[in-house]
Amino acid sequence: MADGQLHREDLDPDPIVQFEAWFAEAKGAVRQPEAITLATADAHGVPSARMVLLKGLDERGFVFFTNYESRKGAELAANPHAALVAYWDQLNRQVRAEGSVERVSEDESDRYFATRPRASQLAAYASHQSAPLADRAELERAVRYLETEYLGRAVPRPAHWGGYRLSPQVIEFWQHRESRLHDRFAYTRVEARWRLERLGP
Repeated sequence: MADGQLHREDLDPDPIVQFEAWFAEAKGAVRQPEAITLATADAHGVPSARMVLLKGLDERGFVFFTNYESRKGAELAANPHAALVAYWDQLNRQVRAEGSVERVSEDESDRYFATRPRASQLAAYASHQSAPLADRAELERAVRYLETEYLGRAVPRPAHWGGYRLSPQVIEFWQHRESRLHDRFAYTRVEARWRLERLGP
């Protein structure tokens, strides 16, 4: 990328490598570059979206963690396809990805859970994510109970909490340009290879 322009020759043949390059630049320019929008849909195709944190990326896809019993967890169980968007305003860049979603291994979820701050580990237990809550005090009581329950010992990962991996079929890179004549390039997986093409803005 040079002076706000994106050319085909700027792009790596592998979109995962290209994403990693843009993400590295975003780390130096954006307060929380790992914040991404995740869109899911239920069995009837009714969509919903929210922000999650990107916690892993490799040739298999994009990884995030959440409560399996949350709304997004229920939607992914019914319709295991999703889309995500990373938008880095300071760089005038956006990346979109679409694909199938599956849970990561229990070992992978355990390893990540062990790295979380203890307060976040307790919160994963205490919160029945997306379920109605009588008041804030109910949640705080649950946290206090768990603090006592696990006093002096490690907090194990709850069975209802873990990771998902979105395996992309399409990854699109967008670079802002003046007069809305943006540069857009889409990688589409065709069997074991990626096809790259420019899209109209």
